[in-house]
Amino acid sequence: MRRTRAGDLVAWLGWLIGVALTVLCFQFISDRTIWGFVWDAPAQAADLLERSVPPRWSYAHELWRAMWDTLNIATLGTVLAIATAVPVAFLAAYNTTPSALLVRPVALFVIVASRSVNSLIWALILVIIFGPGMLAGILAIALRSIGFIGKLLYEAIEEIDPTQVEAVTATGAGRAQVLAWGIVPQVMPAFAGISVFRWDINIREATVLGLVGAGGIGMQLQASINTLAWPQVSMILILILGTVVVSEWLSARVRHAII
Repeated sequence: MRRTRAGDLVAWLGWLIGVALTVLCFQFISDRTIWGFVWDAPAQAADLLERSVPPRWSYAHELWRAMWDTLNIATLGTVLAIATAVPVAFLAAYNTTPSALLVRPVALFVIVASRSVNSLIWALILVIIFGPGMLAGILAIALRSIGFIGKLLYEAIEEIDPTQVEAVTATGAGRAQVLAWGIVPQVMPAFAGISVFRWDINIREATVLGLVGAGGIGMQLQASINTLAWPQVSMILILILGTVVVSEWLSARVRHAII
């Protein structure tokens, strides 16, 4: 449709502002970039790849325990997050919270606070508090996952069909019975899908927590990088890739079976 002259001016002004912001951002980045390293990056990448191939296949038997620890960190962290996020989600949903004025804002704050901090930062803090090891990794995964699970779950609770709740209420059911028979059955498929999906994400995140001392295969990766053992690094990356592929396939099958 033909725009008015004012509409054309607004459109051109928008494009002009966008181009100006792009130029300013490029200038800002360019002033803080050492371009000599950028031009040399392809050669450095090729040299690193040459030193990493072939992978050290004999090193694989030393990685299974570390990978098992990584899976345990992801799984236990997810379970702990689910146990915490479920009540938080019910307190945050406007149709299940006991107090929209007092309780709901607190629950929403917990969800936002959890989602605002990356699991790697949680791990850095928790390693200082609890020391290096799996406990810090499990708690870091849990604290990060509470916000993810809680947000998606409370949105699912708010989107339930109210007529089913009204039908259960009309039978004279109490608040707990309405929750158990009118709300929970409606959100169970969403809850199952969210939980499995988050577990799949946590396996990816747990592989890097060891870089800050939070246990798992990331500690082996950090040690290999520090000693410049690039064939070992490539072997670790292959194992991580294989584990992520298997977990993606498994979570997809489980979500399909549940939903």
